[in-house]
Amino acid sequence: MKIRRAQEKDVEEINNLLCQVLMIHHNGRPDLFQRDTKKYTDKELRELIRDETRPIFVGVDEADKVLGYVFCVFQQHLKDNILTDIKTLYIDDLCVDSLRRGQHIGKKLYEYVLQYAKEQGCYNVTLNVWACNESAKCFYEHCGFVPQKIGMEKILVY
Repeated sequence: MKIRRAQEKDVEEINNLLCQVLMIHHNGRPDLFQRDTKKYTDKELRELIRDETRPIFVGVDEADKVLGYVFCVFQQHLKDNILTDIKTLYIDDLCVDSLRRGQHIGKKLYEYVLQYAKEQGCYNVTLNVWACNESAKCFYEHCGFVPQKIGMEKILVY
């Protein structure tokens, strides 16, 4: 598998994977996540692919077919009243095609991002994971992630 920056030609395959992630979230929390929609329009996705502050990497096979992706965002709070000026690479989304899971593609994408973050002078790599996505939570824990903060809710409508 080769890992490279996402290109506009990857939009359709990335959209397919985004739909897979959406369905995991919809199945876990249908009260929050709609079904049969997309996280980004094609135009928004093309803009993200061109945005240097939001790198997207794809793992591709020998035929250049997208097997998985990782969406990243650089974050830094310069001269904030309470936060230090550290540079963070936030993993906004990581997905491996459901037919290719278990082949260490996600781990390779994660390791690539970790090295990229180091090369970019980042202090840390962060992400959020939905509590209903137990397999993702286990994957990230296996990669060495530990809780940084915990989001909590109280549902008011029954």
